[in-house]
Amino acid sequence: MSRLMNGVIEAFRLILAFDPSLLEIVFLSLRVSITAIVIATLLGVPLGTFLGLKPEKRTRFLNKLIFTFMGMPPVVAGLIIYLILSRQGPLGVLGLLYSPSAMVIAQVFLASPIITGLTMVGIRAQGSEVEETARSLGAGAALAAWTVVRESRIATLGAIITGFSRVVAEVGAVMIVGGNIDGRTRVMTTAIVLETRRGNFEFAIGLGIILLMISFVINSALYNIQKGGRSDGAGSSTGRANRDI
Repeated sequence: MSRLMNGVIEAFRLILAFDPSLLEIVFLSLRVSITAIVIATLLGVPLGTFLGLKPEKRTRFLNKLIFTFMGMPPVVAGLIIYLILSRQGPLGVLGLLYSPSAMVIAQVFLASPIITGLTMVGIRAQGSEVEETARSLGAGAALAAWTVVRESRIATLGAIITGFSRVVAEVGAVMIVGGNIDGRTRVMTTAIVLETRRGNFEFAIGLGIILLMISFVINSALYNIQKGGRSDGAGSSTGRANRDI
């Protein structure tokens, strides 16, 4: 218990002191994770929307593949990206291994299936009722599909929140492809592992608390956006579909 309390005190000391090494680690962590989640969103949301609008029997194999990748162990993802980016790999000529770019690629590889799969499920959950309503009001195929996408935006944002929660706490994959190099690829999760191995538990706990605080702030902001756009029910969906048409 004393170590935990000392960790809490250390966390606030680091924050109030604006420790340069801590700020460097925090900013790199945020830059890598935010970049990764933006790219994963740009890839996963359109693909999940496309699959969600298709009949399930036509995308059954892809669905199983996506759900499998959603549960991929981070170390396996890191190993795959490592082999691709290593000197003997197909992209080794780019020299991206042990760089922030490699860490972004690993996190995109982890987050994209989550965002794709949850977006697809959200689109399918809304699809039938909303599409039928839109069609009954005279909408064409394209407008009906757009209405389904709009009505599923809360589920889509939930998918993005889940994807961000996955990557911001990631350690295995980023350590494999990033190497945990001081001043270059050391992020908060890998720094916690390092400090724990050194026996510097108070500093490690302090980093962990700061990571939780950052994650709480960002996820709270996303949650408030999601809550603010929540649908009030089928009646509001019908009304919005009517206005769209």
